[in-house]
Amino acid sequence: MVVLYFGDIFGKPGRRAIKQILPDLKQKYQPDFILGNAENLAGGKGINKRTYHEMMEMGFDLLTSGNHIWDNKEVLSLFETNAKLIRPSNFPDSPRERCPGKGRFLLEKNGFSLLVINLMGRVFMDSIECPFIEVDRVLAQQRSPVSILVDMHADATSEKYAMGWHLNGRVSAVVGSHSHVQTADDQILPGGTAYITDVGMTGAFHSVIGMKPEEVIRRFMTKRKVMVQQAKENPGISCVVITINDQHKATAIERIRQSVSGIDVEEGDLI
Repeated sequence: MVVLYFGDIFGKPGRRAIKQILPDLKQKYQPDFILGNAENLAGGKGINKRTYHEMMEMGFDLLTSGNHIWDNKEVLSLFETNAKLIRPSNFPDSPRERCPGKGRFLLEKNGFSLLVINLMGRVFMDSIECPFIEVDRVLAQQRSPVSILVDMHADATSEKYAMGWHLNGRVSAVVGSHSHVQTADDQILPGGTAYITDVGMTGAFHSVIGMKPEEVIRRFMTKRKVMVQQAKENPGISCVVITINDQHKATAIERIRQSVSGIDVEEGDLI
């Protein structure tokens, strides 16, 4: 089984970059499943119906998310239609007020099955339910062996690494998202779990995590509330290709970060 996963897809530059390069990636790697983190899909502010359907039309099998999943209210109607979109599984979910959406999804295609679990960290982020306890709960409910990919959406490198070792040998892959900066620690852990701390951002590379650098710099220098806008220069993709064997163990992980030329994104049309 081959899984192609794109890190945080940021706005139209990210979507356009994927659309242009995806045919080549499909031809080269023949992925059985195509996944991506979509919490910044609609102009960096959540996901809406139009951008969701755009990714599905490209051939995506499932979209994961993170702390920005609630930024666009259209996500609620997407969850109601059982869309192939998941949110972090460890958001509070009580009988009094159920959390919309699902935190995991079992994909089946080409004779393969892949369980995708979305988690969110708590260090420097919202204090939600413990992701370590939550993933143990989810795995305890999985009765039959299956390949499993976990999207660990978190800020702290240590928390992501801890999750990788916590799940070493129990899942096929742990891929980090949220930081928008690709890390060079792609590896196969001793138990056969593919791991990378952060897959990186798919979007405008000439930016500060997707936003215009000069505005972000001004915010840092003045410590005032400066309006920041989405960048569009030098769009590119950040992704990983993971190979999983019949024993649900990862045998390879390849990290890719590549600019995509020939894309024109208008200044006033970035959503």
